[in-house]
Amino acid sequence: MLTDLGYDRWILDLLLLVPLFGALLVLLRPAVEAKILALAVTVVEFLLSVPLWWLFETGTAAVQFEAVHAWIPAWGISYRVGVDGISLFMVLLTTFTMPLAVLGSWNYIERHVRPYYALLLVLTTGMLGVFVALDLFVFYVFWEIMLIPMYFIIGVWGGARRLYAALKFFVYTFVGSLMMLVAILSLYYLVGRATGVYSFDYHHLLRNAPAVEEWAFWLFAGFFLAFAVKVPMFPFHTWLPDAHVEAPTAGSVILAGILLKMGTYGFLRFALPLFPQVALDPAIVTVVIVLAVIGIIYGALVAMVQPDFKKLIAYSSVSHLGFVMLGIWALNLQSVEGAIIIMLNHGISTGALFFLSGMLYERRHSRALADFGGLAKVVPAFAAILTVVALSSIGLPGTNGFVGEFLVLVGAFGAYPWATAAATTGVIFAAAYLLWAVQRVIYSKLDKPENERMPDLSRRELVVLGPLLAVILWIGLYPAPFLQRIEASAAALIEQVREQRTVATGELPR
Repeated sequence: MLTDLGYDRWILDLLLLVPLFGALLVLLRPAVEAKILALAVTVVEFLLSVPLWWLFETGTAAVQFEAVHAWIPAWGISYRVGVDGISLFMVLLTTFTMPLAVLGSWNYIERHVRPYYALLLVLTTGMLGVFVALDLFVFYVFWEIMLIPMYFIIGVWGGARRLYAALKFFVYTFVGSLMMLVAILSLYYLVGRATGVYSFDYHHLLRNAPAVEEWAFWLFAGFFLAFAVKVPMFPFHTWLPDAHVEAPTAGSVILAGILLKMGTYGFLRFALPLFPQVALDPAIVTVVIVLAVIGIIYGALVAMVQPDFKKLIAYSSVSHLGFVMLGIWALNLQSVEGAIIIMLNHGISTGALFFLSGMLYERRHSRALADFGGLAKVVPAFAAILTVVALSSIGLPGTNGFVGEFLVLVGAFGAYPWATAAATTGVIFAAAYLLWAVQRVIYSKLDKPENERMPDLSRRELVVLGPLLAVILWIGLYPAPFLQRIEASAAALIEQVREQRTVATGELPR
């Protein structure tokens, strides 16, 4: 019925335009109405995206719901967007997270309320645009649109060191973006010179990427730097803890839940398919795998010694995203499916942890683990939810975290057994730092009088956390619908990358 109404033709355009119009309306309304309007816009956005789940044809690898509009034809630029089994879950993760981020900010943003919610809506358009863009110029525009709202969200509504954190976030990301812009323009020129057709169209560049073999290493390096900073991979990760700690709670949730996935998505969508001969070169593979394993272990070990709950969660992201990089470069069906599932799971579980740490901070105005203890007796609902979310982040069977990490480790073991064995220790370290943190916060002795009067979760907070808990259990207990929608696109990506490398290098197919 929805396809009869043309849903597949207008849905992506609408998903990108609704938040922008919503942002304009938010700026024109009083503060009280602004946040209600922002919540309504994000809920409508989510409801509009939900049919993608059912309308996306399971078993189809091709991009679907593609929309194309002429933009600057003289320069080969067109507004081209589409969704496949890889970007589908990034779109749904974005539209699912944003209403929770708005609701999670409800009582905590007291100044410049209208600009704050307007920036959240503009950020929504930027993030969705990155995940659906099929024109590299359009992709870069959305990539930069996303950067500006997050800079102001951290810099205006963040903590005591917000200006330092915002500037560091901006400089790291912008420098990487400039390198990618140079690579995009060079790819456009080189392919145009070789084919006579100058276009930023993703499919055109993908078909003719072997024509730029001479410059492929440098082009790949430009994309690699931008995506590695965004992931963030070790050693490009140093902006992340500062940004997370200083950002308001919703900013931290969006950073961890969505923005970091742009890096790993960029590797899957652009860096590997466009430059497979470089990405799969043994030297490059060794560097990426080593950095991924270092990130897994380093992030977990540093998280283990953090006295600040929010910084602990921030460093855990470095570790979790290391598993995604390992899965991507193992490049088999199990590992790539596992990497995409971890991208989704990390957004859910780590987003929930940031919400919980924010709720704790609002009650005690402290994030120090030493300031808590014995909270299970005072706030049992908070304690129960924190325990479940922590176990999901660890990867307990029956929760979402187990599915992705298991698939990545199984898939990567055949290709890189020693690296996978080393990465497995990251699972053990994760249990150490998170269980220790949970024990110190809610299960140790209640010895601080100020904790005895702490209120338990409100109905609004339960509404924020409830959907996250539901998805944690859904993916953990019944991941089949997610894997079915990913499988065909992941398999097509792997085959495409291997075939392109065969053409570029002249190797016999294996």
